[in-house]
Amino acid sequence: MQGSGKNILVLGAYGFIGAAMMRSLSDRGANVCGLVRDTNLGEKILPGMSLAQGDLRQLTHPHDWREILSGFDCIVNCAGALQDGPKDDLEAVHHTAIAALGQACAARGIAVIQISATGSSPEADTEFMRTKASGDAALQASGVPLWILRPGLVIGQTDYGGTTLLRMLAAIPLVQPIAYPQTLVQCVGMADLCSAVAAAVDETLPQGTYDLVEDQAHSLSEVLDETRRWMGFPKARVRITAPAVVAKFAAGCADQLGRLGWRSPLRSNAMTVMATGVLGDPAPFRRVTGESMGSMPEIYRSMACSREHRLAARMSLLMPLTVAVLSLFWVLSGVFGLLSLPQATQVLTVAGWTSGAAVASVLFWSCVDIGLGLAILWRPWAERACIAQLCVAVFYLLAASITAPALWLDPLGPLVKVMPAIMLSLVALPMVKSR
Repeated sequence: MQGSGKNILVLGAYGFIGAAMMRSLSDRGANVCGLVRDTNLGEKILPGMSLAQGDLRQLTHPHDWREILSGFDCIVNCAGALQDGPKDDLEAVHHTAIAALGQACAARGIAVIQISATGSSPEADTEFMRTKASGDAALQASGVPLWILRPGLVIGQTDYGGTTLLRMLAAIPLVQPIAYPQTLVQCVGMADLCSAVAAAVDETLPQGTYDLVEDQAHSLSEVLDETRRWMGFPKARVRITAPAVVAKFAAGCADQLGRLGWRSPLRSNAMTVMATGVLGDPAPFRRVTGESMGSMPEIYRSMACSREHRLAARMSLLMPLTVAVLSLFWVLSGVFGLLSLPQATQVLTVAGWTSGAAVASVLFWSCVDIGLGLAILWRPWAERACIAQLCVAVFYLLAASITAPALWLDPLGPLVKVMPAIMLSLVALPMVKSR
């Protein structure tokens, strides 16, 4: 890398593309710093690397970037979000903040390498693509030294969005459900994307807009088959093509979960891209470099799949069901406690409790159960709610043993009620745990 002495700021540094870019540019000798929303999370994902705190939703004017840009020669924008949500604002992250960045960089002569997306245009079917196109146009209008790289479906060791969905579908045993199997997709390997960015940093790649896609398109069915083969899962015995109406219903449900903070790869933006395809023109990049992106089979052959990849895919597949069952278990536990108030209070009064204390205890803990069952549905609280469920379940066991040992004689007593709660919470905790 000729530009090894350059100081580079990577936006979205702990994301799917950003984390790979940080490591790649650092390995090539550049002085790299990552702009991240949460530095504590950034230190876990990128240990030992230089990080700066910044939230693109709050960097919407050129003067907001003044201190952040100090000392950098080049900005690589890997920031992005799939869909609007509690923590995601597509217009701010893809357009408003990037327009301000372009103006600030143009005033200082700082180059920008924009990671956009194949298919981004003002007329695109999704807000993701439209806002990406708005950000691209704003950077072009700013006059900043600019490279716009538009990757197709990015395949790397980790996953995000479309690749997460592919791995989840590949993890389904025996059967292979798929929607839009004939949709055409062009992929790009993470290594090729990082190499293209390095060429832009070195300025060996002329300024311009380039689609980073393989030469040959593949059907979504072929990509899924290759993903399943790479992950080492047995070939599906039955292939089920989901009707478009089923895919749209699933996307609608995932969108509602998105309002609760769950960033499902089944959300409508991802499903719309699956329906329309991911296609670009590899000719401009090949014309100026004399090179092509690796094909989808070559990408998979270049990467190792470990048992951790298979486990992550299975956990991603099981997590919605596990969280739903756990939530339902605790809510029903609380509801049944309220419905069986006379019986529950009678057991406590026999154990020596006063009637008022018994009623208050049953009402209180029934409400706690319902509250914990609902709390785990809100993604920002899920990990803490799961830990609280474990603590409450253990408390129930201890409290029943000390204050009302007669409860152990109840066929629906603590052992039957609490042990499943403990087991479910232990299973769910690693799934909902934040990175």
